[in-house]
Amino acid sequence: MGYQNMQECLLALEKRGQLIRIREELDPDIEIGAVQRRVFHAGGPALLFENVRGTGFPMVANVFGTLERVRFLFRDTLPILERLFRLKVDPLAALKQPWKYLQVPQALYHTLPKTRQDGPVMAHTTTISRLPHLKSWPMDGGAYVTLPQVYSESPAKPGFGASNLGMYRVQLTGNAYEPDREVGLHYQIHRGLGHHHAEAIARGESLPVNVFIGGPPAMTMAAVMPLPDGMPELFFAGALAGHRMQMVKRPGMLPMLAQADFCIQGHISARGEKPEGPFGDHLGYYSLAHDFPVLSVDAVYHRAGAVWPFTTVGRPPQEDTMFGTFIHELTAELVPTVFSGVHEVHAVDAAGVHPLLLAVGSERYVPYAEERSPQELLTNGLSLLGSSQTSLSKYVLIAAREDDSRLSAHQIPDFFRHMLERVDLSRDLHFMTRTTMDTLDYSGISLNQGSKLLWASCGSRRRTLATTPPADLTLPQGFSDPRVFAPGILVLRGPAHQVGRDEHDPHLERLAGGLQQSGGLEGFPLVVCVDDAEFSASNWENFLWVAFTRSDPATDIYGAGAFTHCKHWGCTGPMVIDARLKTYHAPALEDDPQVERRVDALGAPGGPLQGII
Repeated sequence: MGYQNMQECLLALEKRGQLIRIREELDPDIEIGAVQRRVFHAGGPALLFENVRGTGFPMVANVFGTLERVRFLFRDTLPILERLFRLKVDPLAALKQPWKYLQVPQALYHTLPKTRQDGPVMAHTTTISRLPHLKSWPMDGGAYVTLPQVYSESPAKPGFGASNLGMYRVQLTGNAYEPDREVGLHYQIHRGLGHHHAEAIARGESLPVNVFIGGPPAMTMAAVMPLPDGMPELFFAGALAGHRMQMVKRPGMLPMLAQADFCIQGHISARGEKPEGPFGDHLGYYSLAHDFPVLSVDAVYHRAGAVWPFTTVGRPPQEDTMFGTFIHELTAELVPTVFSGVHEVHAVDAAGVHPLLLAVGSERYVPYAEERSPQELLTNGLSLLGSSQTSLSKYVLIAAREDDSRLSAHQIPDFFRHMLERVDLSRDLHFMTRTTMDTLDYSGISLNQGSKLLWASCGSRRRTLATTPPADLTLPQGFSDPRVFAPGILVLRGPAHQVGRDEHDPHLERLAGGLQQSGGLEGFPLVVCVDDAEFSASNWENFLWVAFTRSDPATDIYGAGAFTHCKHWGCTGPMVIDARLKTYHAPALEDDPQVERRVDALGAPGGPLQGII
């Protein structure tokens, strides 16, 4: 059976040698977060900070820091979940091999929450000011809860069946929040909490919300799980944990997770937003201060011996990368059942997840055609952009399995080569302009608004990709340092961006015109303009991060020989992506050098992290 609470989990990790205790006093203001990131990147153990400045509660991090550790946490239930998902793919599987599915009814039973009148979480009360105040990056607007499980129920249909459990960041201090009485609640678009909030506003009511911290690890994983509509995350948590989730339910009170370490109980008013942020986020930049709902705090509960789990986010990979990798492992077989005709998807972590989605689909609409052209792929791509978390994707690149049965969206260099060999730049690029986009992406024309590109290519190879720069390449003034990053991809340095938001840059238009006149570019269908060509072309992680987090398709794509015909845009020469930092972009995250030197000391001989960092 899975862990009932965080204490059981930490004891098991310590017994396995996967947790160390740090007894030195450390500061949750920047320092503890810097330690967590350093240990994560070293592949190190979970960290239990026993002496945290400013609070009486210990903090724990890196519980989900390696894929091996995540698999260990859920080792008892993974085989059963895999069989459950197999039934979704092949409903007759249980008839073919019934002995493999004997535990499925029990797993389904575990999805049903178990109610009780009391629970460990209600043992003590405290205040927001006494909680650990984690600040991860120097420009953060205050202290944050970084592994919250935010629970709400539909006002129109209260109960577990219409509940939502999400990981929405919670700002504890700073800005204009009244100390101990208010916290910020930042939920992004396309999130279930927003649906519940909309119902409450329509009814003229406040929305009760509980924020759980800690408890069974399955609840943390469930809070980030991209489940289909109608499937409560609370139910999935029970199946993943191998036991029914215990919920304290009393009249007039929103249910509380009985085994949580902490619960912040409150309500969101129908109106009354306040600035939330800035916050160093998982795209590798700060998300800036914007108005978001305020959670009025009614009470703060905690169990005896409570531990405060946390992580920090930043430019990938970080600990939250492990969530995505684990979820992909768990759900890969389900992709065709959710998106008809799609065989594989890969939300690319190195590019910040939502900015870039690679997919392999089918192209079967006219199998008798002499040459394949994107038709079913476009249906597949629009399906990906029309539902679930994939709808937040900014760039969607989709290829046909019929062209290469071995092609995988997770083999990134091979995937780009495949696409670039086949792309018809006059036909294959389809833009959605002035549409909704990820709240954390500042490349668009305003908060939550920008554009998307569906790039669908298939058929025979059209070109041989070049691997050396053209001997006669001539660049306009201000552009320099051309480098071949990968076959068919040329990276070059451009002048600093100086125009405003929602404007084309004349410098890039001049570059596109110059490339049209220059020879030898037939083997380079993709040119990416950056601020630092050496950095951007040094490896795939840097290239993907720069190219796709710093560009908005409609604003920042140019083309040699560009044309618009009946509102369709294309080009005859290379496509140019302007991936420079823009005047309106949020700042990139940078470590504090003084704090990093203190972390270095922890890894010196005699320090608690000697041999780990």
